[in-house]
Amino acid sequence: MSSVPKRQKLEPADGNSSAGPSEEESEALELIDACQNEIDSLNEKASEEILKVEQKYNKLRKPCYEKRSELVKRIPNFWVTSFINHPQVSGILDEEEEECLHALNKLEVEEFEDIKSGYRINFHFDENPYFENKVLTKEFHLNSAAASENGEWPASTSTPIQWKEGKNLLKQLLTKTYGNKKKRNSDYKTFFDWFSDNADPVNDEIAELIKDDLWPNPLQYYLVPDIEVEPEDEDDNEDNEEEAFDDDDGEDDGEDEIEDEDDK
Repeated sequence: MSSVPKRQKLEPADGNSSAGPSEEESEALELIDACQNEIDSLNEKASEEILKVEQKYNKLRKPCYEKRSELVKRIPNFWVTSFINHPQVSGILDEEEEECLHALNKLEVEEFEDIKSGYRINFHFDENPYFENKVLTKEFHLNSAAASENGEWPASTSTPIQWKEGKNLLKQLLTKTYGNKKKRNSDYKTFFDWFSDNADPVNDEIAELIKDDLWPNPLQYYLVPDIEVEPEDEDDNEDNEEEAFDDDDGEDDGEDEIEDEDDK
């Protein structure tokens, strides 16, 4: 984003650059400053009111989210399908991880009560051959009001994954070479790499996508239609073959005419 150029300072009419603003200008500047203070005060009050409204509606939405979660359990592979169909989240999913995420039966995002200080993402799993955990949680502490246990902020924490023997996907997949351009361009190689990484909680794009896009309306991604490449119409192929055949005939006729002229 380009910066706004600074306004050039005008020289006084008498050429005396050391002269300050006139009495009229000083009075106007004081009045502008007073207006600005009033605007800042109103903006602060607006932020407080908006926060109260968000808190109110977070509580009102909670029963709806809980009802949706119960209904989702009736649809096999709902969450893993939504993940796979999401254009950004799918970029960090390995095939082996997709198999693991078939055990994901519930996803929930919980904002802290004051909203601004942080949130947590809970992944609930059925019994599966990969790890022992029933719930994996990634939690974000974004200001001093929600500092982590060691007092640091911003910070994020992740549940340690209790991998079953020989099933540590994080260890296996991080050594894997990917030919998929989408995966190579991602900040994270795999889903569990993202889950376990807490180096930059403020700029965690995947977490923000889950919280602000996938969680509010996963149905739009679950229902994404499969895009199939339509086979070429056989009639079109036949027409193209006939055109090519006609072209060949035309070339042969031209060669015959040239040969006749040479004979003459």
